Amino acid sequence: MTKLNNPVSVSREIGGRTLTLETGRMAKQADGAIFATYGETALLATAQGAKGRPGMDFFPLTVEYREKTYAAGKVPGGFFKREMRPRDTEILVCRAIDRPVRPMFPKGYRDEVQIIVNVVSYDRVNEPDTLAAVGAMAALSISSLPYKGPGATVRVGRINDAFVLNPTQSQMAESVLDLVVSGTADAVTMVEAGALELPEEVMADAILFAHEGVKELCAMITELQGMVGKAKIEYPAPADNPWTDKVETHRAALIEAMATPGKFEKRAATKAVISEAKDAYLATVGDDEQKDAGKDLGNAFHDLEGDIERKSIIDNGRRADGRALDEIRQIEIELGVLPRAHGSVLFTRGETQALVSATLGTGRDEQIVDGLKDEYSKRFMLHYNFPPFCVGEVRRMFSTSRREIGHGNLAERSVNMVMPDPEDFPYSVRVVSEILESNGSSSMASVCGGSLAMFDAGCPLRTPIAGIAMGLIEDGDDHYVLSDILGSEDHNGDMDFKVTGTATGICALQMDIKIQGLSADLLRRALSQAKAGRLHILGKMNEALAKARTEVSKWAPKIITRTIPVDKIGALIGPGGKVIRALQADYNVRIEVSDEGVVNVASGPEGDIDAAVAAVEAITGDPEVGTTYKGKVVSIRDFGAFVEIFPGKEGLLHISAISNERVKDVNDVLKMGQELEVECTNIDDFGRVRLSVPGVTGDGGGARGGSEGGRDGGRGRREESSEDAEIGKVYEGRITGLKTYGIFVEIIPGKDGLCHVSEMLPERIRSPETEYSMGDDVKVKVVKIDDRGKISLSMKSAVEDAEPAVGAGEPGS
Repeated sequence: MTKLNNPVSVSREIGGRTLTLETGRMAKQADGAIFATYGETALLATAQGAKGRPGMDFFPLTVEYREKTYAAGKVPGGFFKREMRPRDTEILVCRAIDRPVRPMFPKGYRDEVQIIVNVVSYDRVNEPDTLAAVGAMAALSISSLPYKGPGATVRVGRINDAFVLNPTQSQMAESVLDLVVSGTADAVTMVEAGALELPEEVMADAILFAHEGVKELCAMITELQGMVGKAKIEYPAPADNPWTDKVETHRAALIEAMATPGKFEKRAATKAVISEAKDAYLATVGDDEQKDAGKDLGNAFHDLEGDIERKSIIDNGRRADGRALDEIRQIEIELGVLPRAHGSVLFTRGETQALVSATLGTGRDEQIVDGLKDEYSKRFMLHYNFPPFCVGEVRRMFSTSRREIGHGNLAERSVNMVMPDPEDFPYSVRVVSEILESNGSSSMASVCGGSLAMFDAGCPLRTPIAGIAMGLIEDGDDHYVLSDILGSEDHNGDMDFKVTGTATGICALQMDIKIQGLSADLLRRALSQAKAGRLHILGKMNEALAKARTEVSKWAPKIITRTIPVDKIGALIGPGGKVIRALQADYNVRIEVSDEGVVNVASGPEGDIDAAVAAVEAITGDPEVGTTYKGKVVSIRDFGAFVEIFPGKEGLLHISAISNERVKDVNDVLKMGQELEVECTNIDDFGRVRLSVPGVTGDGGGARGGSEGGRDGGRGRREESSEDAEIGKVYEGRITGLKTYGIFVEIIPGKDGLCHVSEMLPERIRSPETEYSMGDDVKVKVVKIDDRGKISLSMKSAVEDAEPAVGAGEPGS
């Protein structure tokens, strides 16, 4: 019987783990399908083409990457419990696949191509993003689509000054570099990197190291293509434009128009030349040819404009706006332009302008990120908005575009590299870059503006950071590297190379190459020229604001941080969050507690943050002898009252310590809930607190801790009752301490003993705290007094004994 599935696969050891590409078993109706595995991470990548729509003037390539939550054994959140719209992380992977794949199709190709990648297994060791790109390129390679591959993608880390190919998730946690490189066997075509201020030389070496890994994967895909690859579709080269020669006669007029200063002024001048010529030419063709002729004329003039811009650089060493190749546009910086924003800047570089704001928040404002990995939070966010008016256009505004997400991510990962540690700056930060004008390098303006806005808000970045976009014009063996490129230089040039960093080194990098790769020498040259431009921009930024303002904005929340013992976290939170909620309500603050005991108290202008911090310190600290506290009466007994000096901590205010006058009945002078000042006069070795009203000279019922055999632990014992406890005697006592192993009972003022859980009632009691409360009256019998004076008590013996009880408040009666 013929098998339905006939898998064919190739495997390689990459980074010490096996990477396998398989086809012929899944999705066999797709033009190209690859089941890729790396360790136990697995995904299915498919490539499919379709006839393009008539009149299409761009290449309709779409990439969809989805991380199925079942891959990690998780159920999606939300009401519907299924995967919905793609997350930002998935969109970023889509872009990382699209960018190196798109240039590998023939020029002028207009048929539809769709790449779909589904992650179906995730081992939490091998990241699926680079594997997705490899799977997608392999699927294209074995398909009939005219993809000029193969290509591949790898990740490189740097640990202990050594490069690591395709590091694991745990290795990446130790790496100072996160570099993703795509390319062919001959050249690098795309680079994406984040780094902790790496020198240019190290970054160049890392890219070349990555390319060696790319070559190995390309050989693997070539092997698979030789085994199962389909014949490629023959795509004819586009026919020559019939209007090219006629349009060429307008070169001189177009050169003059393109020399007009200003983006919109130049656009108007060139439009006038082109419109006049087009009208004249269209008048010579019939009505049925108007549409095609108009399109061909537009393409011919578009190509002529690009050629003029390139020739100006090649022949004259001057650019469209008259600058030298390494010259940076004029920069203007205005700080604090938004009165109520915590930090703001209007950053203008030539005809690119960004209004950037920084908002400081607390831990509750951090972004919660969920996906295949365990849920985590981001304390720094940078959002990039590119409205149509910034380029003088009108278009419908939908949700955030993929381009906006990609540009925002580049700027975010750049600035995040210089963020202060949470211990030094406990705020979360959201930066928003509103692009108001754009003529190239708007994402780099967002980096510069983000750094300045955060300084303006009082966020102490480790060092200022800036970004610059580089370009390239290739003419045979000659290469012209451009600094701070315009939009037209990006469009007509051969490379878009964005570099961000500090005065020390590179923090992020993004490179897209339209030509057949970049040599090592040219890569180093571009990085060196980018550094010079970056340092120039940093100089301008430092002239405006070189470091963070000494105080955060008055409109920002104030945060004070304290570290408490981990075993005090429960006391601060309280049962069911009762204590922490009360503090937040009483002082109008927000309190956040980490598992490590770091407490952040945040408040706006209306909150009493200092009082809240003092309360936190009191609750989580230990009472101190001689310190006065504001307490609240929570229980009244014949012998005194229990006063809560802070949530969860009570002390005994003995009847003799309430007033210098004789008090017959505690209820005559104290009421439940009454607030009063009390002084801590003694703390016994079990942590039980004795209180007194300040100025009262009474003995306060004696120092606590009689069961400790008279030890005061150096904490200023008060005078005890002169009566001694008697073995065999039954007392009516009061509970002064609850422990898991038993209760402490005061049987004579100032003298208490331990009733072990085995001697308590009811029988087989599981926890004293579930049966008794502080201050409860109980009947106990003294069964033992050891050589140190420690008293052992028994409830069971007291019940069995017929001897009359003696009240604790009236010893010996």
